[in-house]
Amino acid sequence: MFTGIIEDIGVVSNLKSELGNLHISIKSKMTPELKIDQSIAHNGVCLTIIDINDDEYTVTAIKETLDKTSIGKLQIDDKVNLERAMKLGDRLDGHIVQGHVDQTAICTKVKEEKGSWEFTFKYDSTLNNMTIEKGSITINGTSLTVVNSKKDSFSVAIIPYTYKHTNFYTFKTGTLVNLEFDVLGKYVAKLVELNK
Repeated sequence: MFTGIIEDIGVVSNLKSELGNLHISIKSKMTPELKIDQSIAHNGVCLTIIDINDDEYTVTAIKETLDKTSIGKLQIDDKVNLERAMKLGDRLDGHIVQGHVDQTAICTKVKEEKGSWEFTFKYDSTLNNMTIEKGSITINGTSLTVVNSKKDSFSVAIIPYTYKHTNFYTFKTGTLVNLEFDVLGKYVAKLVELNK
């Protein structure tokens, strides 16, 4: 369980394919505090640490993860949003995030405002996910509030702190991102569907 509040921006230091899996090594200032078997959200994707070496740790993404997220598109030196699992008793500063990506989206517009940025994303609405105005969305692991909710697109407004402390500063038109839709909304939608 995560909150969508990013702790660090890691840097991809090594990628190794093996039997359909991808081993991803990340350099992070958090590494000395980590342990093997710990869950970390990487751009919103929950992955388990399998090795630690100095300031670098390694996780493995299996075929299912590679098929449904943008993790397989990572390259050496890419910046990755990182969040450790929530501690019991911590404040929930974002919203309930599982680290289970629902689908990807493409950034279609970046608009710089006075003191903030507005990012617009388009996603495949045939997968039956949806946003609502002022609802929660997780983009690359970052908990955000939806504006301009439409059937297959939405926008988010980014404050300078979030812009600087996540990998949003690397986004441009065409950037592929991971989306996790609000878990409460998904349950409500499923209940409505079952009761038709």
